[in-house]
Amino acid sequence: MLESTLNYLAAMPERPYYYLVDPPPDVPVRNTKGDRRTLPIHDARALAPTPTLDREGFALVHHTTAVQDLYDPATVRSAYYAEMETLVAKATGATRVQAFDHNVRCRTLAERRERGAQDPVRLVHNDYTERSGPDRVRDLMGDDAEALLRHRCAVINVWKPIRGPVEEAPLAFCDAQSMQLDDFIPSDLRYGDRTGEIYSLRFRPTHRWYYYPDMQADEALLLKCFDSATDRARFTAHTAFDDPNSADDAAPRESIEVRTMAFFPPAAT
Repeated sequence: MLESTLNYLAAMPERPYYYLVDPPPDVPVRNTKGDRRTLPIHDARALAPTPTLDREGFALVHHTTAVQDLYDPATVRSAYYAEMETLVAKATGATRVQAFDHNVRCRTLAERRERGAQDPVRLVHNDYTERSGPDRVRDLMGDDAEALLRHRCAVINVWKPIRGPVEEAPLAFCDAQSMQLDDFIPSDLRYGDRTGEIYSLRFRPTHRWYYYPDMQADEALLLKCFDSATDRARFTAHTAFDDPNSADDAAPRESIEVRTMAFFPPAAT
């Protein structure tokens, strides 16, 4: 166990927003203030029984990719997405899985604006909401969307180190059993051509935070970011954090996260 500061959302009267492009003149990039909390973050490797997507909202699996360059977006889409679809189907029992988006993250590459890398996100959040999860299905699945939405569907992120071990800015995630639905605050993500919706998070003392120390490149973290079924974990708050045990010369974290939609047969609802 270690302690680190996590950035929650401070209480506010208006709806939170974050611009991911340059905002209009005289409009701030965000209208939020942080609520910084120093909290224990526990070693998930020590948990027994082993965490599951449907109970805690996260699970660790092993995966060795055949893709040589995970910074090459064309190769990631043509080859790595298929690997992730197979991985999620095997882990969840889904009968259809569609990978649809990804990010690569590395602080030093992001500073140099190289290889499409972004900084790790140090904000407690969940990528989809009660509304935006189904909306994303409609955006991407075309004529099949409404039929698919009549049965259980889930958005599952696959987060994996590109190189291991992760020494800097590891990912923390909150046990879904320790959270309540009103902890999740709908928030706008404003792009140039559309507005998306994520959940920012309100602090609650019951929250239990975990991470997997020293994650290797052959390990992958599955995170539940939406589930239409209400009898299991549905959302999993997560954030990068500063590990106080990281050496001053620790290698910057390099990671890739792929978002997938998982669809289940009627008997699974």
